Amino acid sequence: MNAILRQTSSLAVVSLVAGILGWTLLPFLGSVAAVVTGHMARSEIRRAPERLEGDGLAIAGLVLGYLSIAMAVLVVFAIFLFFGGLAAFLAFAGR
Repeated sequence: MNAILRQTSSLAVVSLVAGILGWTLLPFLGSVAAVVTGHMARSEIRRAPERLEGDGLAIAGLVLGYLSIAMAVLVVFAIFLFFGGLAAFLAFAGR
């Protein structure tokens, strides 16, 4: 019986590490890198499934990256909403 050893995709590992960095040391840059390398890793694994593995690592990196980006967008939206509401309140109270 001939056992086939599959190698873990290095892009999948990079995606996971960048996704973790996106939540810790490099908030936006790490998240974008996680999303880009995650998609690249998944397509690389789909092209050569007999040679590469690590789809779960790539998906984890994608999830971490997309969640971090979504949280950042929500925080920016909340800040604009808060300060916009505060400005409107002060404008109406000043009359």
